[in-house]
Amino acid sequence: MAKQVNKRPVTATPLKQEPVVKNNPWLPDLRFPEWLSEFKVQALIVAALAFIFYINTYKNEAAHDDTMVIVQNEYVLEGLSGIPDIFTKDAYDSYYKQFNSGNQLSGGRYRPLSIVTFAIEQQIFGAVKKDKIDSFLNHPMVMGQKDPGTIKLEQNMHIRHVINVLWYMLAAVVLLYFMRYIIFRSNPIMALLAVVIFTIHPIHTEVVANVKSRDEIMSIVFMSLTFIFAFKYQESKKIEMLIAALLSYFLAFLSKEYAITIMALLPLSFYLFNRYTIGKSITATLPFGAVVAVYLLMRLPVVGDPNPDSGSEILNNPYHFAVGSEKIATEIATTLDYLKLLIVPYPLSADYSYNTIPYKEITHPLVWLSLLVHGGMIYFFFKFFGKSGKGEVKTEEPGVATWEYARPILCFAIAFYMSHLLMICNIVFDIGATMGERLIFHSSVGFAIAVAFFLYKGLELIRSKSAGNAILAVFMVGLTVCWGYITINRNGDWRNDYTLFTHDLNVVPNSVLVNANVAAALIDKSEFEKDQKAKDADIYRGIELLNKALALHPTYVSSYLNKGLAYFKLKIPDSVVANLEVVRKMYPNHPKLPEMYYNAGVMFYLNKDNAKAAAAWQNVLKIKPDYANAANALNVLKSQQH
Repeated sequence: MAKQVNKRPVTATPLKQEPVVKNNPWLPDLRFPEWLSEFKVQALIVAALAFIFYINTYKNEAAHDDTMVIVQNEYVLEGLSGIPDIFTKDAYDSYYKQFNSGNQLSGGRYRPLSIVTFAIEQQIFGAVKKDKIDSFLNHPMVMGQKDPGTIKLEQNMHIRHVINVLWYMLAAVVLLYFMRYIIFRSNPIMALLAVVIFTIHPIHTEVVANVKSRDEIMSIVFMSLTFIFAFKYQESKKIEMLIAALLSYFLAFLSKEYAITIMALLPLSFYLFNRYTIGKSITATLPFGAVVAVYLLMRLPVVGDPNPDSGSEILNNPYHFAVGSEKIATEIATTLDYLKLLIVPYPLSADYSYNTIPYKEITHPLVWLSLLVHGGMIYFFFKFFGKSGKGEVKTEEPGVATWEYARPILCFAIAFYMSHLLMICNIVFDIGATMGERLIFHSSVGFAIAVAFFLYKGLELIRSKSAGNAILAVFMVGLTVCWGYITINRNGDWRNDYTLFTHDLNVVPNSVLVNANVAAALIDKSEFEKDQKAKDADIYRGIELLNKALALHPTYVSSYLNKGLAYFKLKIPDSVVANLEVVRKMYPNHPKLPEMYYNAGVMFYLNKDNAKAAAAWQNVLKIKPDYANAANALNVLKSQQH
């Protein structure tokens, strides 16, 4: 008769009582030194890896979304006095205001906690007074400029990058505790493997190297703490643990909306790892529903309705031109791109917007391969779920007990991966982007859990324990060196917009945004070329890239605006005005139009073409009647004619 194992429910084991359990039927009998199982040693390892992989980002400046969320966010620049506005406005409200625009993204973006940390840092750096904000926001950050304002902004960004690295180190340590305490209770080595794989994965470069993405890191920190304190409350029934869990959950929501997945993952974890019944698992999660309600009461009045024209802008709605089943087919196929980057994280790009990922028909092979892969995950989730949480193993047959204990782990890994993938794949929610490396940050936790399990499990096939340990060590060292090389080099790409998008243009040559951003950086860079030929070469290359962006996206306003700027630098005012006229038709209240029309008028005037100068200045006054310089210029012109 088979001997029964673990008849009584398994409860959470405190971390201090977490040494490797001998004779555990699902642990490979591998000889690891005891010191490697200690939490302090493992925490030091993962924190050190996070530091080594990312400390070179301290050299970086602002790149990609850093400018709109931090550098030119009036609420951040105001320091502590801007915090009330941060909590009561959309994350991009300041940016939209500067362009006389409303919310451009479906559902809005309410993630105040990371932005509050930027404001606190700004208070330490030196907050900008409210009456100085406008001039500060209009201060250009262009390539090569070294005036005191830009130097100060760059210095601030260096410090912010270091702080981001510290947050990432904290995330690795908290995630380690979460893995040891809940997922891999009797196998700290497997927990270490999972967190090392997560920490060193190159796909996380965008999250750490782009300071704006601190919200992703903070979200993982507070979601992990929510699980930890919730399990501690179930173990001790101490009210302070419940309060800590609810507070952590609230902070996770303020970091990013992904916290909503906890309402499904937390009861699942109670069922899988504490062996609660389904009813008890749901009941134990009910208090967290109050946090969801509070968050929604804060969020809904803030995000408001999106701009009615935002759905027609392809950079905010990447499937605007999709026909028939192309939208759903492309969304399904794109989920496979995430998995590919998790397995082979190269090459990497900061942008996957239109037209980087071509639309696909429902008959495309990648659509069906994606359905097969993700359908398989869902199948195994339910298969493992149905056989997990039983609390006992009824056989001593070799290998059977192993899978009985493995099912909860793999079930949770699939759930963590899939639940967060559903948040960002566009199938359930339109997120305003095709895909992004930062978006798979949370799902990569589930990926790391599964990889660590199968890696460790594979060692059972090696009869020699010392050989197994050596193979594991060689594999992890090799992986660390390989991924470290990719990560550290990729961090350098994130130095600023020019270095980032110039590199990524080779990876995503058909991206509208990347072509336009490289062009803008080249036009800025030309200002500081000493050689006239080099200056002109930068400008003409910029115009070439802008034309490519416009061929892909004929109504991209910023590209016409930047072409106008390029022709201004080339002193061709007719081409300046021609591009401004296109901008004016599409975006009549663009805040840059008055200044650019005025400057074009000055150029016409210097060329002694008074009629075109007058026309340009009259356009200024049509757009902005109180533009004093244009009115004065027209008066001067009239007096000269008389």
